[in-house]
Amino acid sequence: MELGLSTFADIGLEPGTAGTVTPQERMRNLMEEIELADQLGLDVFGVGEHHRPDFVASSPTVVLGAAAVKTERIRLTSAVTVLSSADPVRVFEEFAEVDLLSGGRAEIMAGRGSFTESFPLFGYDLDDYDDLFAEHLELLLRIRDGEHVTWEGTHRPSIDGLGVYPRPVQDPLPVWIAVGGTPQSVARAGLLGLPLMIAIIGGEPQRFAPLVELHRRAAEKRAHHPLPPVGTNSHTYVADTSQQAADEFYPAYSSMMNRIGRERGWPPMVRQQFEAGRTPRGHLLVGSPEEVAEKILRQHEYFDHQRFLAQISVGTLPHAKVMRAIELFGTNVAPAVREEVARRTRDPAAA
Repeated sequence: MELGLSTFADIGLEPGTAGTVTPQERMRNLMEEIELADQLGLDVFGVGEHHRPDFVASSPTVVLGAAAVKTERIRLTSAVTVLSSADPVRVFEEFAEVDLLSGGRAEIMAGRGSFTESFPLFGYDLDDYDDLFAEHLELLLRIRDGEHVTWEGTHRPSIDGLGVYPRPVQDPLPVWIAVGGTPQSVARAGLLGLPLMIAIIGGEPQRFAPLVELHRRAAEKRAHHPLPPVGTNSHTYVADTSQQAADEFYPAYSSMMNRIGRERGWPPMVRQQFEAGRTPRGHLLVGSPEEVAEKILRQHEYFDHQRFLAQISVGTLPHAKVMRAIELFGTNVAPAVREEVARRTRDPAAA
């Protein structure tokens, strides 16, 4: 099982708030987080794309390209690339360059986007939300299949036998589909034989099991063998004790969720709600190394998935605490999870 980290490269918005950093500081801190993850032997690091004042990484490929020359083995992915509002030609070219810089460690994680700021920013109509994604994904996969492309669509000018360069080290360049829970997106990923990443940011993780099954049934329908991998992404924080983890993570997490919630009409988060998410069947992996490992393994029981990404750095969580949580995740959580998953693989009856 692959274990890694993901981030939206959050920055604080309120002056004087603990953990608030400038965009320049956040970029420097982000490089340190990726380097540490690589040194600890984690498998994947993902950087999300947003076009908002509270997230600094509007171009994940720039960050991943910088990380490529500072790391040795960790896979570098977007988390996610908002493909609906991006030019698939540029997306492929940029990730091909990251792949070349990293010696074949780049991945694209494509999604429709949970925020909508990029659509008016790049001149797209939100009414075309799903059509844009479907068309851009089709073109991206066509480019991945061969360097000379002939293609015609509705929302982008046609391409008539033109070459797309450079070509990546990996052939094919990995493309994952990231979803928040839309069955149509899950089925599309399976039918195309593409790996699936599910963001679990609320509710009980077990309720996502039917989506994983839908993905696998769709892949089987099109005779994709072996079946494409599945991954999950969850808010995570590790500290030496359970109480310490909760007390340190709650202020930054609730501040971020309440800021987004005000935009979307959600009721304010309270500590009781947060603690409910930390229960054994809840969506928050916040606790001691043993607790976090147990919850990852519980997800593995539900999904039998191949990848887990921990979203540790959120809101105004101070960099030093993020680094300590990454250290505990890499040195305590990851080895325990890998050992137990390997044991279950050897002896499924004992799982």
